[in-house]
Amino acid sequence: MESSALKNLLGQLFSRPPRAFVRTYGCQGNLSDSERIKGILAAAGFDFCTCTEEADLIIMNTCAIREHAQERVFGNIGALKPLKEQRREMKIAVCGCMPQQGGVGEKIQRRFPFVDLVFGTHALPQLPQMLFEIYSGTKHLRRVEDEEGTISENLPIKRDSSFKAWLPISYGCDNFCSYCVVPYVRGRERSRAFDVVVKEARELAAQGYKDITLLGQNVNSYRDGNKNFPKLVKEIDSIEGDFRIRFMTSHPKDCSEELLRTMAQCRKAARHLHLPVQSGNDEILSAMNRKYTRSQYLETVNLAKSLMPDLTITSDIIVGFPGESEAQFRDTLDLVRQVEYGSLFTFIYSPRDGTAAAALPDPVSRQEKVARLQELCSLQESIALRRISRYQGKVLRVLAEEVREFLPDGQALISARMESNGVVEFAGDEGFVGQFLDVEITDTNRLILKGKFCECHGRKITGIEGVTA
Repeated sequence: MESSALKNLLGQLFSRPPRAFVRTYGCQGNLSDSERIKGILAAAGFDFCTCTEEADLIIMNTCAIREHAQERVFGNIGALKPLKEQRREMKIAVCGCMPQQGGVGEKIQRRFPFVDLVFGTHALPQLPQMLFEIYSGTKHLRRVEDEEGTISENLPIKRDSSFKAWLPISYGCDNFCSYCVVPYVRGRERSRAFDVVVKEARELAAQGYKDITLLGQNVNSYRDGNKNFPKLVKEIDSIEGDFRIRFMTSHPKDCSEELLRTMAQCRKAARHLHLPVQSGNDEILSAMNRKYTRSQYLETVNLAKSLMPDLTITSDIIVGFPGESEAQFRDTLDLVRQVEYGSLFTFIYSPRDGTAAAALPDPVSRQEKVARLQELCSLQESIALRRISRYQGKVLRVLAEEVREFLPDGQALISARMESNGVVEFAGDEGFVGQFLDVEITDTNRLILKGKFCECHGRKITGIEGVTA
């Protein structure tokens, strides 16, 4: 169905443009999906609001990757019941990965009968039709497609930023890591057409976007015929414009020498590589079905560092995978010391129904897992503080992203992103947001650096991070 039919129906039901509130949980892929949801809503005539109390339509785009995230969503859905009782004409929809997970969509409808619409990840292109049905009087609509998923192009997009853009290049995953539900909720891996992705990147650059992030559940296994991910990065790098290229998430088994050499050669490719290791022990990696060994991972890291000495590597680590011993956890700590990550996303293992790991014996107590996580985080913080001390007194090229607050002298406290993905704060004009700027680092005693705005006045800038020579 075209959005025009829905727009006409809404025009009959509302004396003003209806207001929508979209809340997103989870990864960058979900954020990108929400931009398409908002694009569809905007095309149908919706305005947007920032709180549920003002909304005529609430859409919750959910994540199923961890139990904590799922329970948080359940709690927030339940909190909407009093609002729905006060405003029965308001519509509530729950979408994304949770409904796509086996049985969860039905559970949402049973547990929260006031929810009007539940739909999975593959049903997004049908959103105009589904909204038309619920606004026409259909109650408790659920649409969860069992297919492996298709690629729907030309969906409208309402981007959250005017200078940072998500650019999906593939969907789904074929890896079936034993702890992960992504292949079940996102479907099997499928790549967008090479020319379509490049065209979208060219349009983003022409519109002035400064930071373009290529997205995929396993971004570096992208392939369209004989065109692979390194070729895609190289092609986008050749587009005219002043912008950075980022990408995530990379699976270590597909992080090839060709990709690393391409990164090293491309001037617009950020010197940041997110390379989730999950564990530093071979037995645990095998139980996770990660398809690489500790030594293979370290070989990739060492090659990346040799090709790009200014590269920052970040990672994901799961603590307390079923059966993980103290000695195996120590192997992870040792790997963290060797790699010296810029930052880590750390998690306690969360069992997911339907995954192979959920059936494994798990004798380690929650208390012990929490203690291990705290030790890992403490180690990483010490490494990060040591790493960032090298920036003291340096001038970096950063992208100003947001105003954190206004200072007593009238200036804005600006938060900016470094090429390495680190954050620096400095005082400046609120009009700086969305621009590349030079900032001198003045304080490296905390994980968020402090700096001051400066102009280089012709001084030579060397290195992809923009360290002044």
